[in-house]
Amino acid sequence: MPIVLIADDEPNIRRMVGALLSGEGYEVAETPSGVEAIARVKEGEPDVALVDLMMPGELDGMATLGRLRDVAPDLPVIMMSGRAGLADAVKATKLGAFNFLEKPLTPEGVLLAVSSALELRQTRRVARALRAELGFGGQMVGKSSAMNTVRQMIARIAPTDARVLIMGESGTGKELVASAIHDGSARREKPFVRVNCAAIPRDLVESEMFGHERGAFTGATQTRIGRFELAHRGTLFLDEVGDLGPDAQAKLLRAIEAREIQRVGGNRVIRTDVRIISATNHDLQRAVRAGTFREDLYFRLQVIPLEIPPLRERGDDIFELVEHFSEQFLQRSGQAKPRWRSDALQLLRDYPWPGNVRELANIVERLAILHPGAEITGQHVEDVLIVDRDEEAPPTTPTRGQKQIGDALEAARDSSSLADKLDRFERTVIARALADAGGNVADAARRLQTDRPNLYRRIKRLGINATRV
Repeated sequence: MPIVLIADDEPNIRRMVGALLSGEGYEVAETPSGVEAIARVKEGEPDVALVDLMMPGELDGMATLGRLRDVAPDLPVIMMSGRAGLADAVKATKLGAFNFLEKPLTPEGVLLAVSSALELRQTRRVARALRAELGFGGQMVGKSSAMNTVRQMIARIAPTDARVLIMGESGTGKELVASAIHDGSARREKPFVRVNCAAIPRDLVESEMFGHERGAFTGATQTRIGRFELAHRGTLFLDEVGDLGPDAQAKLLRAIEAREIQRVGGNRVIRTDVRIISATNHDLQRAVRAGTFREDLYFRLQVIPLEIPPLRERGDDIFELVEHFSEQFLQRSGQAKPRWRSDALQLLRDYPWPGNVRELANIVERLAILHPGAEITGQHVEDVLIVDRDEEAPPTTPTRGQKQIGDALEAARDSSSLADKLDRFERTVIARALADAGGNVADAARRLQTDRPNLYRRIKRLGINATRV
């Protein structure tokens, strides 16, 4: 049964609205002041709050609204007043009020406002659950000093509108950090829109970012809303921003500076209010010096730089992360969690984790699937970890990659034509990159320092099956 909190200093209002809502099947809680309303929410969060604007005492309605946003960010708050003007309604809306009802209240108005607020509440819960299932639920696991530093930075920068550049190796959780910044900001109720800059073909970047009008180009059969418009009043997360080409960098810079865009094929200027959070696993300073990334765009994006530590520097968090991912597996599959023996956990603790948290999550899930509810031993862990033996081998022993390339070169020393030899060598190098990238063509393209369309063309020409590699 949904719980509705009524905070109003007039007993008659509380009694009448309470009776109306009780008759419709709601559970009602009443308080005569803002201070008591805050205390009631701390004891147990209701589903909706109706708050009078003109309450006397330590906290009036506006102050109560502000405190409620702090203690219960997801709680929909409906403001009520008989003497408020347009300015008060606008201010309440800016502070996060879901709706504003004028007194005398009507039964239809109250019921419609509460029903809509409950729908919003449920939508937020579903969205949070989906994001958590996808691994982007805003929960950062770990109490190491490195993670505490990241949390402190997020707490300081989230309430601002400053642009943030998140830097870190692949798999460290940059999107999770971006999501946490959004959730801690005043834009938390607005969209969080993600763009994987590395996955967009270069000739479609402008359409993807800014949208296009119908007929703007061949195949544009209908108008498309771009990511900037979708993120209006919310947050736009530019993942792998270092992979944008020169033309896309110039257009992105203009959109950030002008705070306006134009759809491809359109003439109308569209104003946008978007907070930009970017992420990269590249050294953008080096890219600026090399001339592959615009210096002016770099300075626009990195108003606040935020470095995410790799997992090998967070050894104290391994055990907690293992438990977290085991619990996630339980929630998704319903199968029993495995039990981790101390020798297995120690092996995980000592492993260098080149794939960072993403690799650890995959390993934990793999072992949970292979041994549901069983005891995981050190041998089980050794069987699935890709242990780098190169460090244990003599200096003269070639690495695995060097050996494969050497084998390809040796195989090329036959009577084949130069073209055949080059194709054979290129096939080996691309297959190796695809294997390291787990079949992800975009990731393989970054490893080979080329663009994805070019790599696709080469894969097709050489007859490589990326999914089977």
